[in-house]
Amino acid sequence: MFDVFGSVKGLIKLDKICIDNNIFRLHYKASFIILVTASLLVTSKQYIGDPIDCIVEEIPQGVMDTYCWIHSTFSVPAREDNPEAHPGVAAPGAQHLQEELRYHKYYQWVCFTLFFQAILFYIPRYLWKVWEAGKLNMLVQGLNVPIVDADTKDDRKKILVNYFTDNRNNHDFYAFRFFFCELLNFVNVVGQIYFTDFFLGGEFTTYGSDVIAMSEMEPDQRSDPMSKVFPKVTKCTFHKYGPSGTVQKIDGLCILPLNIINEKIYVFLWFWFVFLAIVTAIQVVYRLAVLLTPCMREYLLRARARLAPMYQIQAICRKFKIGDWFILYQLGKNIDPMIFREFIGELHKKMEGSEAFM
Repeated sequence: MFDVFGSVKGLIKLDKICIDNNIFRLHYKASFIILVTASLLVTSKQYIGDPIDCIVEEIPQGVMDTYCWIHSTFSVPAREDNPEAHPGVAAPGAQHLQEELRYHKYYQWVCFTLFFQAILFYIPRYLWKVWEAGKLNMLVQGLNVPIVDADTKDDRKKILVNYFTDNRNNHDFYAFRFFFCELLNFVNVVGQIYFTDFFLGGEFTTYGSDVIAMSEMEPDQRSDPMSKVFPKVTKCTFHKYGPSGTVQKIDGLCILPLNIINEKIYVFLWFWFVFLAIVTAIQVVYRLAVLLTPCMREYLLRARARLAPMYQIQAICRKFKIGDWFILYQLGKNIDPMIFREFIGELHKKMEGSEAFM
């Protein structure tokens, strides 16, 4: 297990300099790791055995397994006069029209689809890292630790103060690119829900709620939605020439152990995607409130620089645009609180005495 999932461990570590926020990390860290782990799990035969095993006497098992894996399997719906041997496995009769059969082709693509979805979750992070270009790391200058040499600390605080006074009102594009990446996260997770629904034949949007509803029903009335989407037993028809040269249809029963893993993965993904869509939507609303409400920016910066006097925070926020405020807020996440308080005081002092801020 360590050989299979050991490479995922390196994705868990956090960066020393935080250039985003916790909701952002749920996308490129948590979701990316979950989907990559699920993709690896699906491809690990040592945990689930062969992905498909078909039972038929006339055809060698290896040939039948390969044929049914490539050409897909199908389920036959039950009728009152045609009971099921297993869920979705009834005897095919003349009354079953071709369009009534449910074909299952998705299992060939699950591992690739999960990995593709993981890449989509990482795209906003990649864009932000390219656009951010290490700016915050350069501004922090090693002030994210509490113990810094006094002379070095004073020099670096002076550099920061001069940077903000010389580059005031030049950071809006920086901030709006980050806000765009936050919006892209929301669009991505909603799109992933509908993409997964399309991939599973329209069964995903209600998948989790159907599982919850089933658990509340009486045992003898339950109809497992997981077996409908991910059947464990299906059918497969193999065509071959008989002794007289006519085409024979050989009906096989196929067991899909892989679906034991798939059904659990997609139940978890349904709850995860719904949770992620809700918290990301809240994040988007919060970001709009920050953009439209200057007093909210004051309180947020006050919470980040809780050791600095409120009048200093208010004076800075009144003279800073949204981009300047955003970089200052991001610095507050990374710089030691005591050093950040001193920096806010010196920035306020220079602002009050500089004609550039009049």
